[in-house]
Amino acid sequence: MLIGIPRQAREAQAIVAATPSTVATLRKRGHRVLVERGAGERAACPDVAYRDAGATLVDPGGLGDVDLLAAVDPPTPAEVAALPRGITVASLMAPARSAGLLEALADHGVTALAMDAVPRISRAQSLDVLSSMANLAGYRAVIEAAHEYGGMLAGQVTAAGTTPPATVFVVGAGVAGLAAIGAAQSLGAQVRAFDVRPEVAEQVESMGATFVRLDVDTSSGRSDGYAGELSEDAERATQELYAQEAITADIVITTALIPGRPAPRLVDAGTVAAMRPGSVVVDLAAANGGNVEGSRADERVVTDSGVVLLGWTDLAGRMPSQASQLYGTNMVNLVGLLSGEPEEGDPDADGPPLVLDLEDQVLRAMTVAHDGQVLWPPPQISVSAAPAPAPAADPAAEPAHGHTQGGAPDPRRRRAVLLALAVLGALGAAFAPDELRMHLTVFALAVIAGYYVISHVTHALHTPLMSVTNAISGIICVGAILQVGSESTWVTALALLGITVASINIFGGFTVTHRMLGMFRRAES
Repeated sequence: MLIGIPRQAREAQAIVAATPSTVATLRKRGHRVLVERGAGERAACPDVAYRDAGATLVDPGGLGDVDLLAAVDPPTPAEVAALPRGITVASLMAPARSAGLLEALADHGVTALAMDAVPRISRAQSLDVLSSMANLAGYRAVIEAAHEYGGMLAGQVTAAGTTPPATVFVVGAGVAGLAAIGAAQSLGAQVRAFDVRPEVAEQVESMGATFVRLDVDTSSGRSDGYAGELSEDAERATQELYAQEAITADIVITTALIPGRPAPRLVDAGTVAAMRPGSVVVDLAAANGGNVEGSRADERVVTDSGVVLLGWTDLAGRMPSQASQLYGTNMVNLVGLLSGEPEEGDPDADGPPLVLDLEDQVLRAMTVAHDGQVLWPPPQISVSAAPAPAPAADPAAEPAHGHTQGGAPDPRRRRAVLLALAVLGALGAAFAPDELRMHLTVFALAVIAGYYVISHVTHALHTPLMSVTNAISGIICVGAILQVGSESTWVTALALLGITVASINIFGGFTVTHRMLGMFRRAES
């Protein structure tokens, strides 16, 4: 496959569709890559780095009849007219708002793949550009807000007095929202968040933030993983919540979007006016009309009351090196899907050809123009994150012995068994020697205390908790080894059992830790 990487015509666009690292990956898979001179200079990717990675440098306009033109911005009308018929173009296209562009591409015989139309399913995550860019945008939103805020986000205790931590309110717990939560939390702020999808509450709380809850049902019934429109009662309740939280917050970050529609208005002018002077609002939906009244795309607005409204739409592009690497990796994964080749090939070969399989639901969702036809919108794919409703119980069905109709154990029988075991344990302890009775008492108290302590540990501390349990298991293992030589067969058997169980926990803990650390290691190029 011959792949072309153009220099983006828009000077404000610093992201490039391929980096030297991703070019090297494409070359290892047998594809040829043409890169326009200067394509990556705004992302700190010089031409010499592309040449060293195996790309062929061409002058502007010299990409010719490539099989795949990989870009970031959608083609302009002049660029569409210059495209060869039959070429495949992959870029961000905002297909829901670009009917004219899609018509022009179809009329010109171009196959267009919208990188921002990737469905939200597990198999498509590796080429989901929106998630990659939203992750960076959420992080950068906190950095921009912290700069405008003019103070430390973390609380401080000094000889001159104490300063409280800043309060950050994040609306929306999608990719951008979770990235903003993580960044603000790591800077020491008190983070509160809300999302109309109640199923994301656990994700918010696992990051150490407080999920603001409503008594009103805010589920929208969408099955594509996105938030949707609310009922009238839910809309009224959420507006009150937004006003209450925004007024008490130092920084507000809004990320709410409904695909294919203007951004919902969440914070009105009255709420903005009631916010404390010096407060900062970052509206990540400014490009689609904005979540906050008064915010404007790509502008910094200071209200009469001294509240700063940031409507930057290029937050990911303000980190061009990382954004280009992520975008380029998404593009590499798209090439793999189009060519069907995960294995590395001969760098001097032409590589597998481009094959557009419209039976593939990922490629079908991304294909917005093909064979002279506009293929947008695609067939809907149900990817709801909400748990499936439990099947209705059949009143005529008889529950199995000792079980409920759903197959779960009968709680009454479970309580009876536990009570019987407690009675037997008490009788055994009553007739046991004093030393054994003391050990059993300590063991029972340790089990009860351990259960209540560990069950109340927040999700964010599960990883360090695993290290603690490894240390405890090591102590158990050492103690059991010392008892292996006992004259009692029962003691020896219990010691061997303890060694086995503790070793499983130790080795399992190290294995999980090793795999988790592997997620943060830089891949070999």
